[in-house]
Amino acid sequence: MVIPVLRSLVLLAVLALPVPPAFAQANDAKPADQQKPAEPKKTEAAKWADELAEAARVLPAPAAKPECLWLGKRVINLLYRDDMDTAFRHMDIYDRFGCPGAHIQASFNCLVRQPPLDAKSQDTLDDRVRTCWLNPNTAPPPTAAATAPAAPAAGAGTNAH
Repeated sequence: MVIPVLRSLVLLAVLALPVPPAFAQANDAKPADQQKPAEPKKTEAAKWADELAEAARVLPAPAAKPECLWLGKRVINLLYRDDMDTAFRHMDIYDRFGCPGAHIQASFNCLVRQPPLDAKSQDTLDDRVRTCWLNPNTAPPPTAAATAPAAPAAGAGTNAH
């Protein structure tokens, strides 16, 4: 009976001791020689600047304006996701800025001609919207059925008399 009581007292005494700061913090960081160098990632501002520059280069003036680009891509994305109420509210603002409504129509037409998104695809809806906004004449990629040779019809080539 004395030994369990002594163990409990020793345990309480150890728990009551102050913990040095070095042990109090969990050190999840790897030493400097084991850390991977950070890959240079573009900031959101840099990506937006690149997108604006590309839009100014390939689109007619009104569709390349930053407000038209920003609102137009959102309208197309919302239309694709069947959020019509929000899309129409955005489109009202889009029109107030003098942005071209025909570009929305052409870009949305481009988007709906694309094959449906699936989990295997590396493509995202935002990528497709961006591509169709910058070039509404983007052709949809060929489907597997269109690229596979047609199978001969059953009974074709047999000489059944």
